[in-house]
Amino acid sequence: MDEVADVVIEAGRIARIGRDAAAGLSGEKIRVLDVAGRWVVPGFVDLHAHFREPGYEYKEDVASGLRAAAAGGFTGVCVMPNTKPINDTRAITEMMMARGRAAAGPRLYPFAAATVGSAGEQLTEMADLRDAGAIGVSDDGKCLMNAAVMRAALEYARTFDMLFSQHCEDHDLTAGAQMHEGHVSTRLGLQGWPRAAEDVIVARDLILAELTGARYHVAHVSSLGAVRLLREAKSRGLAVSAEVTPHHLLLTHDALIGFDTACKVNPPLREPEDIAALREALRDGTIDCIATDHAPHSPLEKQCEFAAASPGMIGLEPAVPLLLDLVRDGLLSPMRLVEALSTKPARLGKLEGGTLKAGSVADLAVIDPERRWTISQASLSSRSSNTPFLNKEVRGKAILTMVAGQIVYES
Repeated sequence: MDEVADVVIEAGRIARIGRDAAAGLSGEKIRVLDVAGRWVVPGFVDLHAHFREPGYEYKEDVASGLRAAAAGGFTGVCVMPNTKPINDTRAITEMMMARGRAAAGPRLYPFAAATVGSAGEQLTEMADLRDAGAIGVSDDGKCLMNAAVMRAALEYARTFDMLFSQHCEDHDLTAGAQMHEGHVSTRLGLQGWPRAAEDVIVARDLILAELTGARYHVAHVSSLGAVRLLREAKSRGLAVSAEVTPHHLLLTHDALIGFDTACKVNPPLREPEDIAALREALRDGTIDCIATDHAPHSPLEKQCEFAAASPGMIGLEPAVPLLLDLVRDGLLSPMRLVEALSTKPARLGKLEGGTLKAGSVADLAVIDPERRWTISQASLSSRSSNTPFLNKEVRGKAILTMVAGQIVYES
């Protein structure tokens, strides 16, 4: 719905919603939040983020990551398993879940590794990981290259109704690559990563997903070829899904001129025709949702020579203002933006939230689309500030985030 309305919350759930839903309510125990002129939306759900705990807490821990999520309007965050040790056992999954509960903020949903040590050889105990709280499996950052192991992983994921999220990269085609293969990589003298490295894995995996009937999800789509493959697969009714990041919607490989390590990401920023294809695919639903791929790093890992820099940028707090620029430019409707950040990822992960209908859990955010602020170290809740948008003045911000009827962030 897109209209002026009251939202009444009781006992952590949406009691009712409508223009006069709060009429007649009064009493000392009732709190009224006047957010006239703002957007009340289902809390955002991020299907792809990195919180670095255990092992790299100096970049981000669960508590700081959830604070950043709340400040960005996110009520649920799915965290990837590339921690140290890798989240490939029940004990690590349970520890992450316990840290999430202790933080008393947005909901934490772990992805567990699909293979032991994310080495691509031996499958993890998916049933055990699911029972511990994992909502899906992924060897994120490492593509599962062996087709036979991939088939078995999809079959097991289907058996236990777990989402399989794949980092699509043929590592043999990207050995030594530092950025997208194109005229900018040639100009900078950096080894390039061809689109084909993503496309060939997407093509193979779509065939295996059709064979196994698994819930297959393409992480951080970046190439126009992958978009074409997904569109064709969906036209045939395959139950596959995909996500795109804000930075792949907004930046091209030109951003790396000057060797800006803040723009070094995996997969790499590509060309204008890729951005055009990604935006259209997001608009028409070929790409289901937006995920931040929040990847915090310390200055030590970013303020160094380009080849040594770690890939990735933070994304939870900058997401709303950056994506609102697409709405203002007429490239995305407000309703589709909310769907892509909330409703769709919640459904794909089979998670709570993603709706404000009566009876649903009261996970919501209030967005001020006109609030101006500057993305700076001082304004960020994350432990890291590695983003090319640092010190940029932006417009649009989450001013309140609520999980199960409890305010976890207010600005």
